[in-house]
Amino acid sequence: MLDNLESNYDCSHAGDDLHQLKQELAELRGQGAEDAESQQRINRLENQISFIQNKCDINSGGSR
Repeated sequence: MLDNLESNYDCSHAGDDLHQLKQELAELRGQGAEDAESQQRINRLENQISFIQNKCDINSGGSR
């Protein structure tokens, strides 16, 4: 999970960052963890992915 995403995010890192975030998200979902902390991490990862896709004008390709 990325520590801090801000409006000055450098889109040249988007490919690697998105790959890493999506892997983390898939791993968390695969564990089936449904406690509040895990759900917060899942939500944060989804938000980070959306932020990068929106900021860098990347089409999600339906794989969220």
